[in-house]
Amino acid sequence: MTSSTVLLVLAGLAALAVAVVAIKIAIKLAIRVGIVSAIVLAGLYTAGVTDLSFLPFF
Repeated sequence: MTSSTVLLVLAGLAALAVAVVAIKIAIKLAIRVGIVSAIVLAGLYTAGVTDLSFLPFF
């Protein structure tokens, strides 16, 4: 193998590692946002706020 092939393989491995780390971070962030939104919606429901028309997506 030439040195350019080795560098290409190493660059591919580095790109794969970066993608895996980014996906892990995105999953953790999505889970946290989901938990927070569930708590907020449960709190609104408990407080008697059932009309969610003030939210842009309802």
